[in-house]
Amino acid sequence: MSESPSTIRALLDGRTGPALGQPGRPDLDFAALAGVVDKVGRQLAGLGIAPGDDVAIVLPNGPEMAAAFLAVGSHAVAAPLNPSYTRDEFAFYMEDLGAKLLIAGADTPARAAAESLGIRVVGIEAGEAAGDISLKDAPEGEARRNGPDDVALVLHTSGTTSRPKIVPLTSRNVTASAANIAATLTLGPDDRCLNIMPLFHIHGLIAAVLSSLSAGASISCTPGFDALKFFGWLSEVKPTWYTAVPTMHQAILSRAKRNAKAVKAANLRFVRSSSASLPIPVLTALEETFSCPVIEAYGMTEASHQMASNPLPPAARKPGSVGPAAGPEVAIMSEDGVLLGAGEVGEIVIRGPNVTLGYRSNPKANAENFTNGWFRTGDQGDMDPDGYVTIRGRLKEIINRGGEKISPREVDDVLIEHPAVAQVVTFAVPHDKLGEDVAAAVVLADGQSLDAKELREFAAKSLAPFKVPRTVLILDEIPKGATGKLQRIGLAEKLGLA
Repeated sequence: MSESPSTIRALLDGRTGPALGQPGRPDLDFAALAGVVDKVGRQLAGLGIAPGDDVAIVLPNGPEMAAAFLAVGSHAVAAPLNPSYTRDEFAFYMEDLGAKLLIAGADTPARAAAESLGIRVVGIEAGEAAGDISLKDAPEGEARRNGPDDVALVLHTSGTTSRPKIVPLTSRNVTASAANIAATLTLGPDDRCLNIMPLFHIHGLIAAVLSSLSAGASISCTPGFDALKFFGWLSEVKPTWYTAVPTMHQAILSRAKRNAKAVKAANLRFVRSSSASLPIPVLTALEETFSCPVIEAYGMTEASHQMASNPLPPAARKPGSVGPAAGPEVAIMSEDGVLLGAGEVGEIVIRGPNVTLGYRSNPKANAENFTNGWFRTGDQGDMDPDGYVTIRGRLKEIINRGGEKISPREVDDVLIEHPAVAQVVTFAVPHDKLGEDVAAAVVLADGQSLDAKELREFAAKSLAPFKVPRTVLILDEIPKGATGKLQRIGLAEKLGLA
């Protein structure tokens, strides 16, 4: 078996058939996409951009964003930014990166932010086919492609507890991860992914776009997640799979009965879930709705996304676990750096070709996060005798109630079992004597009613008294992060409980 390509551009060579699409537009095939990547590479060179230079990208979700990422990541360092940032946020991130160029749409405060920093701004011109782009009024030069060890992508960590860290990922990192995901999902040229994930996020970029292209498969890039339009896209695109975060799956399920015809006609081979814990009732409902397996995976930016994944049938899937290692080596480590055995709870650690070599310009974070060559994920978990990993929670999210340590996920798993509960996030709230106490934010299923006292009584049947939430908030919607993930850290402040 030949070695997998270790650069983004090399993934496109020797492929035929459709590559990039968008609902309502003609596809771009692999040869044409390779031509787009090469042309934009020459234009980047004409603008003085070379491997190692950071290029910020602020474009709406869709095939143009995907193509821009592929082109920049093949010739320089792609730095995709969330289009919903404010001018000040754009200025912070671009200055922090030392960006040399901004590729942006016409109507974004990123342009003013870049100009204030003296960063050159260039727009894009889009053709009829999905992803057929060029840079506006850009001269062409002699392009230099990235090598396997050149940085292809940089992303900031979420920064919920401190200043965001910059994660550099090499061409080798991202292509290794793409190949891991394609192998886990047995992707091939007949597969088509419907992408509803944001393309400024590692999940969308690697799990949806790059894994598909790495397998010679195609991807249809929507303008972003929209539960109202999802079933229309399902009928038009006829995907064999999609990947999403749990909140998106829950929104899809809430509208599935109203779209029974589209659901019945869907021919999904599997559904993938990652980036947050998928409640078992949601997994079960998805499998019943779409008549296909749901594959829960475990990813993070520093691993170029995928670390572990439940396998496809006939291999065993274990609901509640994120499966065995699916690419990098995965182990469980004690606080003092000792690797633990099956069933022992500790910090999940990883190492392998898809794992970042370290944060940019941050020796303190690197010293804290790497031990004996292993990257410490910050997640608490354990591994069963079959190698399946179960995440117990983020170490920073563990609630310390007067010395009693409580995993918020354990409380989530109990509360979500109540038939009236559609969504739940357990989190810490300050307490004057105990330091922290347990709170839960809950969204009820359509047409259901429930009060805080009833839910606490339900929880008390399965949880020790100190784990039962003292505060239960019934909300119409729980505040989410930019990528649709529910975030525990900072939730008390957002809900006025701090």
